[in-house]
Amino acid sequence: MTQLNYNKSQKYKDLDTIYAQCSGPGGLRLSDFMAQKMGLRAGARLLDIGCNRGWQTCFLAKEYFVQITAIDPWDDRMQGDAMVEHVRRNARHWGVGNSVLAQKIGVPDTHFASESFDFAHSTTALEMVHGMQGKEGYMAALREILRVLRPGGVFGLGEPMHLDVAIPEDLLPHVSQPDFAWKDCFRDIHSTVEDIRNAGFEIVEAAHAPDARDWWLEYAAHDPFCKQNPDGDPKTLEIDAGRWTSFGYVIARKPE
Repeated sequence: MTQLNYNKSQKYKDLDTIYAQCSGPGGLRLSDFMAQKMGLRAGARLLDIGCNRGWQTCFLAKEYFVQITAIDPWDDRMQGDAMVEHVRRNARHWGVGNSVLAQKIGVPDTHFASESFDFAHSTTALEMVHGMQGKEGYMAALREILRVLRPGGVFGLGEPMHLDVAIPEDLLPHVSQPDFAWKDCFRDIHSTVEDIRNAGFEIVEAAHAPDARDWWLEYAAHDPFCKQNPDGDPKTLEIDAGRWTSFGYVIARKPE
């Protein structure tokens, strides 16, 4: 097991700003965690899939000295412009404009050349693909990630997942939202690993993040949408009390 530290992410203290620029739980600590689990190295080519506003992308470029292609097909919920426009502005703010290329595309339709990247990384994104496009769309995304990685390249997936238990009865109404219901988007470790393996990857490591509960509570306290709607996700997490909702990660490798 890799011995982790959070020296790179702990120096960024403004959680309100971080969560206004990031999607889902974990913030920069999640990116730091994933980078170390993946063995991210200076000078590597990283594909960041579902980059949102790119705050985590810029953190990785600045602190891990990698060249990043960041992709996201969505428009921003708050301002309406493309997510990648935020990435470009944030890259200039972070001083990594020469290390980050942002493109408004998504998986599986990247059109990148095969074997273009040393690493691929996705957090709080592919569960949405599964929720919207089902198993077929999710598998197509995974196969595309495999295609664009070089042999021996590493894929790191971090996303909201649930513990291997039935949804508690009192929680069920709260995870059955009409838009992107958690019960439809969130999966367990076993199912996720099985799909990644079936896409052609070798599994290196898979588990629930040890700080998953802290990340979710941090998200509930600092995410701007949570602040606007305390009876939404924050209430769900309060009722859940750690019984079902978690955060999982999978580290996989493309065979040589």
